[in-house]
Amino acid sequence: MRSVFWLLGLAALAVALALLVGNNRGTVTLFWPPWRFDVSFNFFLFALIAGFVLVYVALRALAVVRELPTQARRWRSLQMERAVVGWVLDALANQLAGRFVRAQGAARNALQHLQGSTSNDWPRRAQLEALAHLLAAESAHALQNRAQRDEHLQAALRPEVAKASPEMAEGALLRAVRWAVEDRDPEAARSRLAELPQGAARRIQALRLKLRVARLGEATDEALETARLLAKHRAFSPEAAASIVRGLALDALRDAHDLAQLQRVWDGLDESERGVPAVALAAADRAHALMRLDAAGDEGLQADTAARVRAWLEPLWDQFGALEAGQQARLARVFEPELEHLDAAGLARLENLQRQWPQNPHLQYLAGQACLHRQLWGKAAQLLGQARHGLSDTTLQRRTWRALARLAEERGDSAAAGEAWKQAALLD
Repeated sequence: MRSVFWLLGLAALAVALALLVGNNRGTVTLFWPPWRFDVSFNFFLFALIAGFVLVYVALRALAVVRELPTQARRWRSLQMERAVVGWVLDALANQLAGRFVRAQGAARNALQHLQGSTSNDWPRRAQLEALAHLLAAESAHALQNRAQRDEHLQAALRPEVAKASPEMAEGALLRAVRWAVEDRDPEAARSRLAELPQGAARRIQALRLKLRVARLGEATDEALETARLLAKHRAFSPEAAASIVRGLALDALRDAHDLAQLQRVWDGLDESERGVPAVALAAADRAHALMRLDAAGDEGLQADTAARVRAWLEPLWDQFGALEAGQQARLARVFEPELEHLDAAGLARLENLQRQWPQNPHLQYLAGQACLHRQLWGKAAQLLGQARHGLSDTTLQRRTWRALARLAEERGDSAAAGEAWKQAALLD
């Protein structure tokens, strides 16, 4: 459609010119004292147009000639920029391919080109220079040249780089944190993390590094909180997130040095984390170990700790049928010391569970030990005798034979007691 309008315009111009000059007998008189020139109007018109065209062409040619030095400088700058970009791309490709020496050489060539250029009209000169320094630092880190790595890193973290490209500065800081973690230097990693802007520190990549730094520095509480935040943002699969959080919770429980600290760690766990069998069992195990150290001879503290342990293990009884055999055995081991402090309600629940799963050896063992504590010799002997055939845990088997040996001694059966002590000794 545009071509049609152009053709119509040209046709109208041609008609106008034809009407103007086709039968025009006018003249134009030019005076140049003492001369006078008479020329036709058509000649004057065409001469005027030709003169305008010549002047325009001359001015354009003069402008082009004057612009040649600028064009030459711009061309050289463009060629230099292309060369720098090419070297940076080569450095990145070699870096990804694991050819660190070549990557370092390409990055150095890019930096040399940048230093040899005085042009400041590149749109991303600071970003290119910082990227070249960062690639050189990455290669130096891979080659275990820490001095050169730190030198290039400081060049990439210059204030003008952060001003021109904040993302590049944040990336350099994240790289520095990762290098510090690989160097097993938690203090340097924490200082680099502190330099990150608030927004960048909340990104998943920064949180992953923060988790690694916390675990490296054995800051279990910080690592647990960071792992929860990563799980909330779905940085891991649900299974991996649950495994990481569970492992950190177990580490926090094992690191508790007294009963008060253990209680604080337990209170800091989420409800879902407390319901994990491995976590509850680890907390009970640690409580028993600390009670032997802290509460030795203090009956009040022992009773209070026993009540806490029973409360921690309470959810496991509701899901006893879903526990694995190993978890059931561990539950029997950690709950056995609580049988001495078990009240009537707890004893009734244990009996109900034993009736619900009458063939379960772990429940038979616990019920038998509970009867033994209450001097119900006959029922204890019956339950423990049934349990010894189904138990696979060596510790529980040994405790069962010892209990049977004491029961045999109570009823005066020396032969049965000797045989039971012998079986217990074989399991030591």
